Amino acid sequence: MKVIAVTSQKGGTGKTTLSGHLAVQAERTGMGPVVLVDCDPQGSLTNWWNYRQAETPILVQTSLAKLAEDLDALRESGVQLVVIDTPPAITWTIVNVIKLADLVVIPVRPSPHDLAATGSTVDLIGGLGKPLIFVVNSASQRARITTEAAVALSQHGAVAPSIIHHRTDFAASMIDGRTVMELPRAERSTDEIERLWMYLEGRLETLDAAAAAETQTRPVPASPTETPDGAIDDEPLRVVGGNVG
Repeated sequence: MKVIAVTSQKGGTGKTTLSGHLAVQAERTGMGPVVLVDCDPQGSLTNWWNYRQAETPILVQTSLAKLAEDLDALRESGVQLVVIDTPPAITWTIVNVIKLADLVVIPVRPSPHDLAATGSTVDLIGGLGKPLIFVVNSASQRARITTEAAVALSQHGAVAPSIIHHRTDFAASMIDGRTVMELPRAERSTDEIERLWMYLEGRLETLDAAAAAETQTRPVPASPTETPDGAIDDEPLRVVGGNVG
């Protein structure tokens, strides 16, 4: 099971819209079961899901205190992907969600204020050692600032090659629990989401391959030493750290 956290320090970047679209597209490509988790107190993702007629993706209600436990339960039940929508602020909620994520997606609108707000988010994610992907979101067609934003973001991390442009399709679909992929005559918007998910899926596969290679090259731990009476001289396992909050 993979966990994607969609996060940004600034509000209005399109986190909720992107979370819903990525989850639906993952289901469409056969990666299900896919689960959505809404960690934003505003509950926008939950509201969207309540209007949704389709049975997938699934929305799971949980709390920050139980998130790790519930993710383990979802993994055991066969869920393949979890997409988590986070609140627009650097809070302990975001910190704890990022710790549990395999990949962090940061939507950024191509504007000076949005670009300036990414700094603290990047520092936080970098300090936790998590891979991140920037998504240029709600961009104007053929605007020079869109290219400039992508170049500026690339100095801090990977930028998804699929730019999500500002179109009424996205707002219209979210009103009644749908996505642009489920609207008629929304081919351009659909193509952008499809290409974005294809890129993110490829990055998840790359992370899988890197983790597998690291496991294969990791040295085998030495066997416990036997004492003269045949007992195993092995120190008890020590757990360092504890639950936050």
